Amino acid sequence: MAGAAGTGTGSGAAGGDGDDSLYPIAVLIDELRNEDVQLRLNSIKKLSTIALALGVERTRTELLPFLTDTIYDEDEVLLALAEQLGNFTGLVGGPDFAHCLLDSVRLLAVEACVSIAQLLSQDDLEFLVMPTLQQAAEDKSWRVRYMVADKFSELQKAVGPKITQNDLIPAFQNLLKDCEAEVRAAAAHKVKELCENLPIEGRENIIMNQVLPYIKELVTDTNQHVKSALASVIMGLSTILGKENTIEHLLPLFLAQLKDECPEVRLNIISNLDCVNEVIGIRQLSQSLLPAIVELAEDAKWRVRLAIIEYMPLLAGQLGVEFFDEKLNSLCMAWLVDHVYAIREAATNNLMKLVQKFGTEWAQNTIVPKVLVMANDPNYLHRMTTLFCINVLSEACGQEITTKQMLPIVLKMAGDQVANVRFNVAKSLQKIGPILDTDALQEEVKPVLQKLGQDEDMDVKYFAQEAISVLALA
Repeated sequence: MAGAAGTGTGSGAAGGDGDDSLYPIAVLIDELRNEDVQLRLNSIKKLSTIALALGVERTRTELLPFLTDTIYDEDEVLLALAEQLGNFTGLVGGPDFAHCLLDSVRLLAVEACVSIAQLLSQDDLEFLVMPTLQQAAEDKSWRVRYMVADKFSELQKAVGPKITQNDLIPAFQNLLKDCEAEVRAAAAHKVKELCENLPIEGRENIIMNQVLPYIKELVTDTNQHVKSALASVIMGLSTILGKENTIEHLLPLFLAQLKDECPEVRLNIISNLDCVNEVIGIRQLSQSLLPAIVELAEDAKWRVRLAIIEYMPLLAGQLGVEFFDEKLNSLCMAWLVDHVYAIREAATNNLMKLVQKFGTEWAQNTIVPKVLVMANDPNYLHRMTTLFCINVLSEACGQEITTKQMLPIVLKMAGDQVANVRFNVAKSLQKIGPILDTDALQEEVKPVLQKLGQDEDMDVKYFAQEAISVLALA
């Protein structure tokens, strides 16, 4: 609980002694998190002490949210907590604020239903647990409805298939169209798990008729967090529903999401393409994929550009080398000269993964020549990127390509006017040295490092001498 152990002031402080007066509160809060059940029980029994020390306002705004957010516990701990909260009316400010306690108790009730449901027969579940759950799913507090959505997979497993179909599916439908975006997003996150956990017999019929119509509505939801939550799981339905249903019913949804105005939605679809690739092959999506990828690759937010770079090896593997070279290669090269260092660094690592995917011959013909051209770029940052690329590509490409194509460029760059480039030449030679044969090291690398070791710049001199030592060229 943020601030619980801080200095208390005014009516909320215990005794007005500053930090010392609240020290026991910090201890109690640590005990609430302790692995020992007995310690947690003891701490819960002292909750009124914490509440008195904090005062009514901080009890309402800090202690109660802390309790309901962090305690997912054994039944006896939940029971003890509910019992304590029943006597908390005065500690939250009297009857006018009792609703705060009701919210907390109802949140705990949802948690308790999961535990209790696992112990009861189907008949007892129907009469003892389901009324509480149904009330919680329709509760006036969005936090309680959110808790039901968040715990839905656990509830589904606990009550079994019959009650799920009769009672939980209608409740889930309501959560998917809840008036609060947080609730819809939590429910959307559970769509794939709900469908996976349905009995195989009759599963397709339930999904197609009772779940999919609500999913279609969420694809065009007004809230980006809801759409993003759905996009993170919807692709997984393709493996459950099979090829025909995916092409006819899911593909139009995927295509709509690839055109969504929210970058996170498009990213979440792209990051889960492997699910669809298994079922229908990615070619069905390729024409819509391309504009979405290009837009993300050029997004004004660098973190969005970074995210799409990280998915590029996956995309490349699924789309194939021909499609990649024709449509995506130029994007990967453009990232190498991005104005943000993190993008240039990620783009460099991306090249190594692409070489691992497509092979050294492809690298030699397609990537290496384009990287080496950057060694003559007027911008010294781009010249340094050439060295960074060589560092990672040398390992992936092996000795022959490194010696014949890359080493001459690195050696030539040792005469660069910018000291930062020269000391990165020394670092690159140290990095690629172990890949080279002895002749190349002695005849080509050693003289250049010795010259750099006499450089007027201290950093250049330091890294050159370090490389000589590491490569045992002294």
